[in-house]
Formats: sequence, structure tokens, C-alpha cells
Amino acid sequence: MSVPASLRCGPFTPSVLVKKRYIIFYIALIWVSFFAALLELWVYWQFLYDWKPIHFWIFIPLVFFLMYVTAVLVSIVFARFLLIMVNIFHKPRTGIFLRHPSDRDYRYWSIRNTIKRWPIWLSHKFPFPFLDNICFKMFGVKTTFSNSLFEGWIDTEFIDIGKKVVIGQASIIQSAIIMGNFLIIKKTIIDDHVKVGAHCVVMPGTHIGEKSILGAGSFTTVDQKLESGWIYIGTPAKKYKRNRFFEDNLEEKLESLQVVDVDELRMKYEEIFFMRDDKHVSLRERLKKQKEIFKDEKRRLKEG
Repeated sequence: MSVPASLRCGPFTPSVLVKKRYIIFYIALIWVSFFAALLELWVYWQFLYDWKPIHFWIFIPLVFFLMYVTAVLVSIVFARFLLIMVNIFHKPRTGIFLRHPSDRDYRYWSIRNTIKRWPIWLSHKFPFPFLDNICFKMFGVKTTFSNSLFEGWIDTEFIDIGKKVVIGQASIIQSAIIMGNFLIIKKTIIDDHVKVGAHCVVMPGTHIGEKSILGAGSFTTVDQKLESGWIYIGTPAKKYKRNRFFEDNLEEKLESLQVVDVDELRMKYEEIFFMRDDKHVSLRERLKKQKEIFKDEKRRLKEG
């Protein structure tokens, strides 16, 4: 019997359910979250509508806001309860598994993702990022409220994130990926003070050292290790230069550039990296400037 096309390749989450009966998790979570929100509205209606109708209509936007928060929190708590029950039968584990309904690890990974999908989607639509962090914490991601994770897409298991981490817009942090007929699950670690640029992909098993930067549009490979204190760019990500933003005495180093204010700093930046339209620069001068910049970056890379 041939393997269906939907199982030969696909996204990193099971948008095609392994078994259709898993849809019951969606129905249960949506029903519970909306029931709690509507119950809150009913209590508010009973308390104010007949007594002070003007107050009822004045505060109704605030009630809708609280209803949304209630729906998110109830869905997270109920999903957490379901995950505990599911994990009793089969605990999550890392490894390389066959992407086939007969594989127990693949089936239960699909169930866990099905349970988490509704609370994650609901919390991510909320304009304040704290609900995202609550959702990640409840589902087992090691993170803190000092992290900015709202703009990215992050897996919800086997992820450790340190303090003051920023995930750029539309970036993806993965601990699981589907490659052909295989499901790969590996622990991904991001240490303190890491910045991940926009539209980056961090593959399962990646370990990003503290005070490192992953440049915008960069990809890591499975099990890649990024050294602490470096800037990485490219696909796959490679060392570019030392991250000097966390060095001691940075103010003194900036003063050595003889920059006294922001306007002067901007002019110096444009002088190095941009050619002004109102200033004619010969081809020889441009090549000379580029050569100097290349030598300077090469020297700094060796010193780092």
C-alpha cells in the first residue's frame, strides 16, 4: 500500500490530522472557552440590565474585553488538563520518528498539537503579549515575561528560552519538523539576551548562546550550535562578526569615534555605508572605500 501524498511531505504542524476523530479536541476546547465567556456575559446582563441599563451599555466594551481574556485563559487551562491526561498514556520525547499513523510518537505528537492549536491561536490574536507568555508557560516552554515572543511563531514543547530574548516578526522557532517520511523532535535552547531577527527559522536542536544575534532572514540547521557573543547571518547561518553591543566600556569606545550627538553619528554612518546623491564619488574612490571597509571587518573578525 502506497503512502498518501499528505504524509510524504508537509508543514511542521499536523494541519492534516492523522485521524479525523482528533477533531473532537477542537470542538471541546472551543465549546468550553465560549461557554465560559457567554456565562460571564449572562451574569453581567442579570446584574445590570434591569437595574441600570445605561451603565450596562457604557461598560459593555470592557465586558467584551474581559470575555475574550476569560475565553483564552479557560481554553489554556482546559488544554493543559487534556495534555496531562494524554501524557499519562504517552509522554513526549525527542528523537527521529516515522511519519505514519502506525507510529505512536507521531500520533501523540499530532494529538498534542491539535489540543494546543486553539488556545495558541486565540492568545496570539490578543493585542497584549502577556497572554502568549502565559500560554507558553502552561504548555511547558521555559520562558519569562521579559521576553518578546509575540511577533514570532514558537513551538510549545522542548523549548528553553532565557531572559530578555527578542524574537523578530514572522520568525519561527522549532523543536519539531517534518522531513519527508520522518518527524524530527529535538530540544531547542535560546540563552539570555539573544536577538532573533525578522523572518528567521531556528531549526530543532539549535542552541543559540547568550548575547548572540541571528540576522534577519537567516536559517539555522538541525542541531546547529551558535557561539555566545557573535552575530550570525545567512542560510545556513554563519559567523559574521562579534556582537560588541554587550562589551564593557562601550560608551568610551563610542567616544573614541569622536561622535558627540545623534546627528553626527547619523552623518558618519551615511558617510561609511551610503553614497550621498549630492556628492559625486568616482569609481576608484568607491572601490577604495569598499576595500578599506572589507579589510576593517576582516581584522575585527580575527580579533574577535
